[in-house]
Amino acid sequence: MTIPNLITIARLLLVPLVVVAIGQGFWTLAFILFVVAGISDAADGIIARRFHLGSELGAYLDAIADKALLVSIYVTLSITGTLPGWLAVVVVSRDAMIVSAVLVSRLMDKPVEIKPLFVSKANTAAQIGFAALVLGAMSAGIAPGWWLVAGMLAVTALTLLSAAAYLAAWLRHMAG
Repeated sequence: MTIPNLITIARLLLVPLVVVAIGQGFWTLAFILFVVAGISDAADGIIARRFHLGSELGAYLDAIADKALLVSIYVTLSITGTLPGWLAVVVVSRDAMIVSAVLVSRLMDKPVEIKPLFVSKANTAAQIGFAALVLGAMSAGIAPGWWLVAGMLAVTALTLLSAAAYLAAWLRHMAG
């Protein structure tokens, strides 16, 4: 167990705290915890690379922590009525599709390696940025405006493009 892995596990443990903070309307706490999670994500990566502490376990834990945080935030923001439910469905469906494709590939003895695509990185950045914007705005008492619609459209477009790119790659892999 390396220091980066411990930091990642701590980030994973922040997820229920962020969910509860959002659910209770403690927007400033939710925003602060989200920022702490973001800093820990950067820190574990920097430490792992700088001190050659990267590991296969760390790569899996990092992906799980990132997805758990984003999916939980979008679902919770939807449940509280802060964001529309359809946006949470889009975000969750993409991740469920990717996990399902990996599982089906393994079941069919055609394991697929999921490599991050540029559109996927842009999608993740948009999801994180938009979540931070919503939590920060709620914390500051800023009313939703044009930025909310623009953010939802950007997240939706990038999520759908990312899902399509992964689906196309998976279909090529399974046909080969």
